[in-house]
Amino acid sequence: MSGTAVDGTSVGGGGGVALAGAAGRWVLFTTVLGSAMAMIDSTAVNVALPHIGTDLHASLAALQWSVNAYLLTLAGLILLGGALGDRYGRRRVFLIGVVWFALASAACGLAPDAWVLVAARALQGVGGALLTPGSLALIQSVFRQQDRAAAVGLWSGLGGVAGALGPLLGGWLVGGPGWRWVFLINLPLAVAVVAVGLRHVPENRDETATGRFDMAGAALAALALGAVTAALTSTASGVGWSAGAAVLALLAALAFVLVERRAAVPMLPLGLFSSRLFTVVNLVTVLIYAGMGGVLFFLVLQLQIAAGFPPLLAGLGTLPLTVIMLSLSPTAARLGDRIGPRIPLTVGPLLAATGILLMLRIGPDASYVPDVLPATTVLGFGMTLLVAPLTATALNSVEDRRAGIASGVNNAAARIGSLLAVAALPALVGLSGGQYRSPDAVDQAFRGAVWICAGLMVAAALLTWFEICGRGVAALPDAEAVRKANPPRI
Repeated sequence: MSGTAVDGTSVGGGGGVALAGAAGRWVLFTTVLGSAMAMIDSTAVNVALPHIGTDLHASLAALQWSVNAYLLTLAGLILLGGALGDRYGRRRVFLIGVVWFALASAACGLAPDAWVLVAARALQGVGGALLTPGSLALIQSVFRQQDRAAAVGLWSGLGGVAGALGPLLGGWLVGGPGWRWVFLINLPLAVAVVAVGLRHVPENRDETATGRFDMAGAALAALALGAVTAALTSTASGVGWSAGAAVLALLAALAFVLVERRAAVPMLPLGLFSSRLFTVVNLVTVLIYAGMGGVLFFLVLQLQIAAGFPPLLAGLGTLPLTVIMLSLSPTAARLGDRIGPRIPLTVGPLLAATGILLMLRIGPDASYVPDVLPATTVLGFGMTLLVAPLTATALNSVEDRRAGIASGVNNAAARIGSLLAVAALPALVGLSGGQYRSPDAVDQAFRGAVWICAGLMVAAALLTWFEICGRGVAALPDAEAVRKANPPRI
């Protein structure tokens, strides 16, 4: 592995960039700003949904797709994005992802109608799948060995700050210049990332990466996820072809399994799932992030439509969740390392379920401090307790040589959980069409969604208690390994 930046910085097999030097600071700036661009966008969009719907005269199904189109292409292609970077150059693929993401953001900001916005959001997800794994891969490969842990910690921490600022920035932009600037603000950020990256970030690749890419597997994975999302979303909006979409999803999933079994270098080695622990922990991940993604989707509607919060205050609603996770995750990782995963992965989801149920206090006359703050604070403590042990258990359930792919699968499972929840929940709680503009309809649907999402958290706790307890989980990876495998999930 070797490479040289325009400014002469080199990366050799035995060396690397020092974090304390100017070159190290430029690399950190570039990777943090690139990943933060995607992080801010994804969290800010949720706050903008009611205004997007009103301005573009969008149905609820269109709003669901504006979230899910991004998650769909991101989850389906993120493993392929990492492989492309290893082969063709991590800086190159990362910067291509940044440019792609920015151009798609411009298309989002200029979208004349809801379905053009959905298509542009799908293209954004492709860019995210290229830049997201690339940012962490550059940190791992460019910095010298003794500085990598600190660099990963700074990257993760600053990414968490971006996640905290996203809803606030989104609320401010929606209430000020308008929702389109939630997307258009990415353009100057991308220019800065590309300019600095080309000059100061060394190129590097995995010289041993050879063989064909599993393009068929990636396409079938995206098709299966897209079809099942279409089936669930069309049920909510009363479209009659949901059964056909479900059949297509099943056929695509079966074809994906066949392709992965026969591929020389599969995108998803199915042998990973021979580990019962790995399978269980990823099911737990899907349940947890379905509960989390579903309730946050409905929360922004409830705060703005039913409770009448302005966008900025609605964005402030999720701030405690992010701040608590950012500040206490290292402590939770050490706790999980000391006592094992069973208790954190049981108590954490139950605490998160309690926080979700506290959201039943959020109604038409809700106030921020007595009604919103306690719920999101308790939810934050629950998620903080479980996230690091969840990732560590996924890593520890397979051989060390497969830790990278195990991390990628676990991150994809989290996004798939959110994807399925946003697609299915409106149908389950009886919200469709333009009903999201009605305070009474939103309030009633929100209360149903709260119970379902809390139930998903309880199901995750029960699955953990009965399936992870006696599986002989060895010592969990150290805090550095957990941070490496658990980048901000956008």
